[in-house]
Amino acid sequence: MLYQWEIGGGDLDTTLATYSKHHAPSVLADAPDLAAFAQQLVRGAVDHLPQIDALLDEQAKNWRLSRMAVTDRIILRLAVYEFLQATDTPPPIVINEAVELAKTFSGEEAARFVNGVLDGIRRRLEHEAAEHEHGEHGEP
Repeated sequence: MLYQWEIGGGDLDTTLATYSKHHAPSVLADAPDLAAFAQQLVRGAVDHLPQIDALLDEQAKNWRLSRMAVTDRIILRLAVYEFLQATDTPPPIVINEAVELAKTFSGEEAARFVNGVLDGIRRRLEHEAAEHEHGEHGEP
């Protein structure tokens, strides 16, 4: 869905409707909850795109987002959205799933790249959360 949205350049609602009409019946017919979850992830990633892309830009210092392979970029965006919003999934699992997607759809080099970028973002977010927690409790 994110790939279709990214490549097609249309609005998200149209993209989701088109995907549901043409792909979801065969891909997700036996898993309606999975279809809803997938759409939630896609909507969330798009809704938080400025925040997600800022984190990616900062972490992937030598790679502009526009120069990344589309597949790698959307895998990274989904994973960062999960870091930020879907806090019930532990970050190592999010990273592992993203790496597996990269291996499947991009290759080993992309998987190493995705792993490195996401691990850096994970460490940064954990550091920021720890600083915030210490600040709330008045600790140094």
